[in-house]
Amino acid sequence: MIDGTGETDLGADSTDDDDGFTDILTFVEDELTFATSHYNDSYLDRRVSSRMRRTQCETYEAYFENLQSDSDEQEALLEALSINVTGFFRNPDVWAGIRTILRRLSETNGTVRVWSAACADGREPYSLSMLAHDDPQIDESSIAILGTDISEPALETARTGVYEESRTVDLADQLSFLDDYHRYVDVDDRTFRISDAIKRNVRFRRHDLINDDPKSGFDLVVCRNLFIYIDNAYKESMLETIARSLRPDGYLVIGKAETIPPTLKSAFTVCEARLRIYQRDGKATNAGWPDHRSNS
Repeated sequence: MIDGTGETDLGADSTDDDDGFTDILTFVEDELTFATSHYNDSYLDRRVSSRMRRTQCETYEAYFENLQSDSDEQEALLEALSINVTGFFRNPDVWAGIRTILRRLSETNGTVRVWSAACADGREPYSLSMLAHDDPQIDESSIAILGTDISEPALETARTGVYEESRTVDLADQLSFLDDYHRYVDVDDRTFRISDAIKRNVRFRRHDLINDDPKSGFDLVVCRNLFIYIDNAYKESMLETIARSLRPDGYLVIGKAETIPPTLKSAFTVCEARLRIYQRDGKATNAGWPDHRSNS
């Protein structure tokens, strides 16, 4: 139940609330085919509660009734459940580390294949492209970036490459990692458009890290701030998918609050612990890893 402060009230009706919350998750999983079981309950509760406030539903049961009959609300909840916390050059110290990796790869590889996994609205893959264009030690023509996400609406925004600044989103500040971001972004008042030159290095596809097959042959995978929302039972299989997608000695960057599970630590060497930058162990093989996707 939502109290006057917008928080969940776990009082005398907590059992009924638990049942109502479970009913919502079951409906979303079975009828809307969104795998709620892959995410931790605290994340799901925050997203459902935000929709309850928007629709002025005071209990999970009331919201569940509304959800079943309102297709627009079903779409709104699915969009709310999609993880879309993102930004240009989030955590600049990490991006300084990524720049070092791209310099190294550009120097030794004819083509540098980069995967921005769970890229939301595309700001991360475009940051990668801008970084490549901005650094004279990186051959931007050699950089091929794939951005993937589970959300089609997010990918539509990504392909468009148009972003709106707001009271709570300071795009100019996000882009200040670069000395002169205007070389890569056209700014019209509060509208920021990614230039065609930056777009040319990036393509977008839908991909589900839990249920879809691994990619292959990537030199660098960036997957940041996804695993903190994922249920522990699925983190390992998602990281296995990423590890299988990397070339031997390829690099992985995860969120600063995230860690590699103990069962996969032998597959990676720590390059920079504070920045959560790892390198795939060239001697590790895929053969010994169980394929959890078949049980998803």
